[in-house]
Amino acid sequence: MKKIIFIFVQCLFSIWSFAQDTCASAIPITAGLNVVTAVNGTDIPSPICASNGVIAGTNGKGEWYSYTPTQNYTVTISTNISQNNPLVDTRFHVYTGTCGNLTCFAGDDDSGTNYSSFDVFNVTAGTTYIIAFDNRWSSNGFTFQLIENPLVVPTPQRITYTTQNIATVNSTYNLCVVDMNGDRKDDIAGVSASNLRIHYQGTGGTFTNSDFPITGTSNMPSWSLAAGDYNKDGYNDLILGGGSAVTFWKSNSTGTAYSNETFSQYVFCQRTNFVDLNNDGNLDAFSCHDVDPNVYFINNGSGVLTFYQSGVTPGATTMGIHTEGGNYGSIFVDYDNDGDQDLFIAKCRGGAGTAKFNEMHRNNGNGTFTDVSIEANLYDPIQTWSSAWADYDNDGDLDIVVGASSTADGNHKYMRNNGNGTFTDITSGSGWDTNASTSIEHVAHDFDNDGFVDVLGGGNKIMFNLGNGTFAPSNYSAIAVGGIGDLNNDGFLDFLNGSNVRYAIPNSNNWLKVTLQGIASNSYGIGARVEIYGAFGKQIRDIHSGDGFKYMSSLNAHFGIGAATAITKIKVIWPSGTVDIITNPNINQTVNVIEGNFPLNASSFNGKEVVIFPNPTSDYLTISNIEQLDVNAIQIIDTNGKTISRITSNFNSIDVSNLSNGIYILSIETKEGKKFAENFIKK
Repeated sequence: MKKIIFIFVQCLFSIWSFAQDTCASAIPITAGLNVVTAVNGTDIPSPICASNGVIAGTNGKGEWYSYTPTQNYTVTISTNISQNNPLVDTRFHVYTGTCGNLTCFAGDDDSGTNYSSFDVFNVTAGTTYIIAFDNRWSSNGFTFQLIENPLVVPTPQRITYTTQNIATVNSTYNLCVVDMNGDRKDDIAGVSASNLRIHYQGTGGTFTNSDFPITGTSNMPSWSLAAGDYNKDGYNDLILGGGSAVTFWKSNSTGTAYSNETFSQYVFCQRTNFVDLNNDGNLDAFSCHDVDPNVYFINNGSGVLTFYQSGVTPGATTMGIHTEGGNYGSIFVDYDNDGDQDLFIAKCRGGAGTAKFNEMHRNNGNGTFTDVSIEANLYDPIQTWSSAWADYDNDGDLDIVVGASSTADGNHKYMRNNGNGTFTDITSGSGWDTNASTSIEHVAHDFDNDGFVDVLGGGNKIMFNLGNGTFAPSNYSAIAVGGIGDLNNDGFLDFLNGSNVRYAIPNSNNWLKVTLQGIASNSYGIGARVEIYGAFGKQIRDIHSGDGFKYMSSLNAHFGIGAATAITKIKVIWPSGTVDIITNPNINQTVNVIEGNFPLNASSFNGKEVVIFPNPTSDYLTISNIEQLDVNAIQIIDTNGKTISRITSNFNSIDVSNLSNGIYILSIETKEGKKFAENFIKK
């Protein structure tokens, strides 16, 4: 009798084991433990869904399961459990769709201990999910666990706004919110035919406006505007993208006048950007061209720009930037975490016969780009004019919301960065699949300071990131994308709609703002990666000039940290490769990081702060508590990184009366080799 039972169980086990070897015969499972005796079924198809780890080589044999939840859950699949002793190197993929037509939904390679797997994702009641483990790393058996938790959508502290009309913000194009005088506070720059009007931010959200006449004929920014200090004098310059040509408005060395340079070549501009295209430390410029090949402008290091058109101008073909027209929302981001700026182009005109696919151009690090759209899984004909890039899941790489400008060829797409140069479509169940509002503008910022980046797009609403892979809308009256920055220096992001400033009313969430001043790199750190660490994990921001489609927003890195009360580390990776680390900064403040120097204003020695004053000054700088530092020398450095003077004694009072008016860096070097620095203004 025992022998008969044994044979029956053995046959039953063999049938069960064989049945899970193909997608078509995937074993239905529910929450609990599941035993895999060996991984030896049919091959896993493309695409690979595991969210990290090496994916080279064959996809591997598979063991197949199906899971259909009875209600909406947050699901965990894990092999990092005590039943596996020792732990096995596993990899799994979660698909939606049907066998032969599967779409990646989730998956993992090495997130657990000792290369085991672990992933958490949200599922929708009644939807069947196909789960496949492969033998890419091991064919040995193991146990995996599926855990169901009720899907809890948290109620975040929504942000509210008050509106103030500033009648003097009345330029023809009020598109730009960025620092214009070097104090790292966000100002408002308005453009008219022969005039630049800047509203400089003072204390408490007050503004003082100044007009700068512009001589010559300028092309107006009817399509887009971007800002960056391309002549490296410490003051931001502007690129105006219009319908017939590209115009640059360049500051003088004191920020007291601007000159016009309009290039003669025809360019039907769309999104414009400042970016270091050839990694030489100087800001170049880029403009999407609607009807002809894209154009860019290479900086010779002295603020002189040379026009190139992709595939047309001699020498331009070697860069590898896409040579066709129909380009709309360009944005430069480091999607592959290799330290240089890659180019994503959101493209309109989808549909049969006129398809314009989104494109990802990888920066090769040598002044050239390679089109990797297909292999990155970003080659998509959705009608879009802009994309919103951010690390939405705070896992250390940039994800993307491709915002639909029309539903003629599909809705919004939410693509998760897999950390290996590829992206997975996780739109289903994210809130983006049910967002019917379209817009040519989509931008990513943490508006409510909860530590998760949100998206402002169309429909008079913000899509708030709930931190669990989903977004939920909050509607506001007459709200729209505009220039975004902290316009009253309270740590919460405001934005400009015409002549109206939408001021955020702060909630109780904490924050940090990081401002950058480059020395070897460009002045405002465009292309830098800023990271913060704490009990909340890790958050990242890329500094880029020109996001969304039309507007220019702050070049400062803004972080919300929710209820967290401490940040353990700020890390800045500069375009030059220099890395600055600031430990244990105070929260709810602005930290100005000068490349290669620890910020003096974030330092405390023996409980005393070292402070320079008055600032601005016309004659002397006094340094309080300087005796707390064992000073070797003090240097005064201009915004080009040139040392103006070096002081080796009498450190308490520094004579600066002979300096020209402008912005300078006071750098303190200790005998231990440490450097501390702070900006000051000579007036």
